Amino acid sequence: MTTTPPPPGAIPGQQTQAGPLTIHGQYIKDLSFENPRAPQSLIEQKQPQLALNVNVTTRQFDTKTFEVTLAVEANAQTPEKEPLFMLELIYAGTVSLGEVPQEAYGPLLLIETPRLLFPFARAIVANATREAGFPPLNIAPVDFVALYRQQLDAAGGQIPGIPTGPVGHA
Repeated sequence: MTTTPPPPGAIPGQQTQAGPLTIHGQYIKDLSFENPRAPQSLIEQKQPQLALNVNVTTRQFDTKTFEVTLAVEANAQTPEKEPLFMLELIYAGTVSLGEVPQEAYGPLLLIETPRLLFPFARAIVANATREAGFPPLNIAPVDFVALYRQQLDAAGGQIPGIPTGPVGHA
C-alpha cells in the first residue's frame, strides 16, 4: 500500500480550504434537434441565416449549492425563410461556493461557471449539427461578463436565483 505525502508546507491534520467554486457535476438536461426539411435541406447548398441565443440561469438547492443552466438556441433558415434546423440545448452544472462574500455570488455563478460549462455545450452543439448532416456549428466564445451586466440591468440590479439577504446560519 502506498501513501501520498502531504503537499509542501501543509501541516499534518489540517484541512485544506476549498476554493471559491467547486463543480460537482455537469450534464445535459435537455437536447432537441429538428431537421424538418430533410433530406431536401441536405441536398440544397444555400448559405443559411443563423439565429443564436445563449442564456444563463441559476437555481439554489442549499445555502451554497446551486445549479447553473446554460441554454443555447440555434435556428437556421434559408434565404427564403424556410427552416433548415432548430436546436435547443440546456446544459447545466451543480456547483458549491466556498467562503466568499455575497457580492461574489453573481460573478461566480453567472460568469465563471458558464465559462467552465461553455466548451462542453459548444462541443455538443457542434456534434449535433454535424451528426444531422450539416457543417458543425462552432459557436464563437460568449462574453459572459456582458451577459451578466445585461441581466443585472434588466432585473434592476438583482439577479433571480441569487440570494440577497444573509446567507448561512445567523
